[in-house]
Amino acid sequence: MSTQPRPVYVIGAGPGGLAVAAALRARGVRAVVVEKSDGVGASWRGHYDRLHLHTTRRLSALPGLAMPRRFGRWVSRDDVVRYLEKYAEFHELELVTGVEVTRIEPAPAGGGAEDDAGDADGRAAGRAGEGPGWLLHASGGRVLAGRAVVVATGFNHTPRLPDWPGRDTYTGALTHAAAYRNPKPYEGRDVLVVGVGNTGAEIAVDLAEGGAARVRLAVRTAPHIVRRSTAGWPAQRTGILVRRLPVRLVDRLGALTAKASVPDLTAYGLPRPESGLYSRVRQGAIPVQDVGLIAAVRAGTVEPVAAVEAFDGAEVVLADGSRITPDAVVAATGYRRGLEGLIGHLEVLDERGRPLTHGRRTPEQAPGLYFTGFTNPISGMFREMALDAEKIAKALARRLGVRAEARRAARALPNTGLPPIDPPA
Repeated sequence: MSTQPRPVYVIGAGPGGLAVAAALRARGVRAVVVEKSDGVGASWRGHYDRLHLHTTRRLSALPGLAMPRRFGRWVSRDDVVRYLEKYAEFHELELVTGVEVTRIEPAPAGGGAEDDAGDADGRAAGRAGEGPGWLLHASGGRVLAGRAVVVATGFNHTPRLPDWPGRDTYTGALTHAAAYRNPKPYEGRDVLVVGVGNTGAEIAVDLAEGGAARVRLAVRTAPHIVRRSTAGWPAQRTGILVRRLPVRLVDRLGALTAKASVPDLTAYGLPRPESGLYSRVRQGAIPVQDVGLIAAVRAGTVEPVAAVEAFDGAEVVLADGSRITPDAVVAATGYRRGLEGLIGHLEVLDERGRPLTHGRRTPEQAPGLYFTGFTNPISGMFREMALDAEKIAKALARRLGVRAEARRAARALPNTGLPPIDPPA
């Protein structure tokens, strides 16, 4: 039987999960990351080729390892993946891949011997004096016993495709943005992109620049558009500064800034939004960072149109009653968190399927269960996940009674011996 204590299980090897595991290790808490794919950063590997972080390199690093200067100010998708790989290696994280956790349940009082994915042979891990903890049901019939659980399965987990009337009758190619990689398959074709969030806006520009014959962008609610950077000042820093100010004040400041920095696109079919910027953020709608949309709309290479209402054979019916006949439709219609099967029975989700608590707070009805990466703040998701990781690790170390001596011993442990990817910037 293993002499190691039951670990804290971290579900998901994306940036949030890796950051928490590293922060826990630094505090002397054993953490095992369980990932259903065969490597870290699975969701990032699946994003479209053009994608870059909309937050700066300096403000997107995770605890304990800077992003290298050579990645540039706006880090590409491939470099994000490379960074996450190095991060796991550098911090010597315990990582179990190819194992999917399907359900989490409180362990019965009195504990019980269950499989431990951190042990090479999956041997029992129940320990006296640690409390009931949690049982994780996983693929292959595994049942893992942990002292606590951090769920980090990601904000963009399950693609959401609206059930438009007549959708199944559409004779063109309909795909979710999750499957889009680059414009090559759409060269010379008439394409409709549905949804004007950051993903839809960037895919529309990518298609227009990549050879699509015509690109239209279906808009249900006019978005707030901000410059990614103005005179060297990134929008992210503004988001950090204003996020705790009164909503009405930020709405006013946002309107003034937009009038000064973003042209009025009403004549092109993209009017200024009626609701305030921060009011929309509080409802879950992040501003669109301009990476070419403004220029494309003004040049006519991306044409805003009304929202999609239905499909009718080869035609797409729009909210204004018009009909168009695109060759292909790319639905940038968002994602669901996909947590219902995992923890829906624990009554820790709201009506939209999002965790009721986040970061260092743990639900009263589910003590020892933590969540990270399920918000999309204007201050930057990577930055907030890094901050949450430290807070969760501190709270868990206190909860589990990890002593100062153990924390000092953990910090003294050698890492892989590898230098950072590049000298810290």
